[in-house]
Parts: sequence; structure tokens; C-alpha cells
Amino acid sequence: MERYHYFRQFHDISSADYRLLIENLQSRSFKKGESIVVPGQIQRELYFVKSGVQMAHFDTDDKTYVIDFSHFPALCAIAESFSFQTPSKYFITCLTDSEMEYLSYEHLQKLLDQSREIERLFRRMIEAMLADMVNLHINLRAMTIEERYLTFCRKSPQLLHLVPHKYIASYLGIDPTNFSKLFNQVKI
Repeated sequence: MERYHYFRQFHDISSADYRLLIENLQSRSFKKGESIVVPGQIQRELYFVKSGVQMAHFDTDDKTYVIDFSHFPALCAIAESFSFQTPSKYFITCLTDSEMEYLSYEHLQKLLDQSREIERLFRRMIEAMLADMVNLHINLRAMTIEERYLTFCRKSPQLLHLVPHKYIASYLGIDPTNFSKLFNQVKI
């Protein structure tokens, strides 16, 4: 039921349409360190996180660049790979053991055709994701490292204890040493 309330933040989906959506979900488990998507692979399933934390990232020259984190009750996807059924440029890696529910791309398309409410829900979720990406870009350019750290702590405090700090530092565009200083000195 918690996922139902999560969806309703984006669109006031009826309980009947919610049931239509969730009755088609299948389950899958992933182990810590396991990749859900790798570069060159087309993401064919849209994942709904039940438990665990996942990270979207790419690696170059022995450095990991973190794009995003996902955790319950959010979706877990490489948006452009899933939406356009094109090869991914990024990884999604499980940072903890993870339980997911998923729909195939084809099945989701049928549901979107079947229900205007489900289609509207996903459109609004994508709009929110786009707004979050724009805000992250603004924050990376306009905020000090302390402001970025505090904003992250307010939005996702639970991740401070579940995600290696080097990955949070990468996501926030902060040197890991400076992140460690912030973590030890700035109280929230």
C-alpha cells in the first residue's frame, strides 16, 4: 500500500488502475554488487524497488561517476535505454541485496494503451524525474559543497548509512576527502 501512496504523489491513480498495474508485476532478486544493466545492453524491464539500494553510474579511467541512486519505493531504470529500447551507456549496480518487481517494456506499453490513468501516472513520474535532473545540474553549479551535502542529507538521509560515501561524493560532485570532512563536521 505504501507504493500506492508513492504513486499518488504524482497522479491520483484509482485503486482499480493501481491493481491493474501491480497484478502484472513479477519479482526478481539481485545480490550486492550485481549489475542489473550494463553498457551496451538494452533495459527491457522497468523495475520497482521493493528493498535495497541501486546506483546508476559509468566508469572511465578508473573513476566511477554516479548519476543517481534508487531505493524503495522508486523506479529503477536507465530512462533512455528503457524508454527508447536502445543500448544503455551506463550501469545499474546493486549496492545492497535488492528485491525488485518489474514489468517488461512490451507489457507496460499494453498497460499504457489500456489505461489513461496509468499513462498519466508514468508521464508525471517522468516529468518529476526530469525536474530532479535539472535541479541536480543547478545545484552542482550554483551551490557550495556544504549546501549540496545538506540538500542531499535532507532529501535522502538513509543513504548516508547504506551507500559508500565515495559514491555519494561522486553524485554530489565533491572530492571524497571533502565529503568525509563534511560528514564528520556538519551536523544535520
